[in-house]
Amino acid sequence: MSSVVFLRAVNVGGTNLCRPAVLAKQLGKFDVVNIGAVGTFVVRENVSESALRAAIAKKLPFKCEIMICPAKAIVDLTRKDPFARQPSGPDITRFMSVLHKRPVKMPRLPLNLPTDNDWLLKIIAIQNQFVLGLYRRQMKAISYLGKIEKILGVPVTTRSWNTIEKVAKILRQDSRD
Repeated sequence: MSSVVFLRAVNVGGTNLCRPAVLAKQLGKFDVVNIGAVGTFVVRENVSESALRAAIAKKLPFKCEIMICPAKAIVDLTRKDPFARQPSGPDITRFMSVLHKRPVKMPRLPLNLPTDNDWLLKIIAIQNQFVLGLYRRQMKAISYLGKIEKILGVPVTTRSWNTIEKVAKILRQDSRD
């Protein structure tokens, strides 16, 4: 079964520099597709999570969290349209954070930060290893994204919903081939 890999804290603020396209080529035996510059990959080959994790870690010149999830979980999640009844517009970004493991703590949802009436970040759902939410396009909202790890007690990495939809589109095309 194919899988999706998310690298945490890659190419952020000039640290943990990585060239994802090069990494994808280095992992060619797993038929890896690079999605953008932040460390998101579709792995088409059927490979165990432990073997894939070891191969990626061996190629990176730094340590980072490597989140791996089954491709089917991403496809299923995007089919449900989890943002159907949520606000939208040019000033709102939909996102998904991927958890390294099950959360230590589960907050009541929806969780609005800093307040219910004046939110900059809103977590609407936690499904398995995925946190779904929205944030307003304001500089201060980024600091609230960083608080997701503290709230849940586990490492997370975040991608825009547009990136997740791009991943799902590739996965759906692969299933038709």
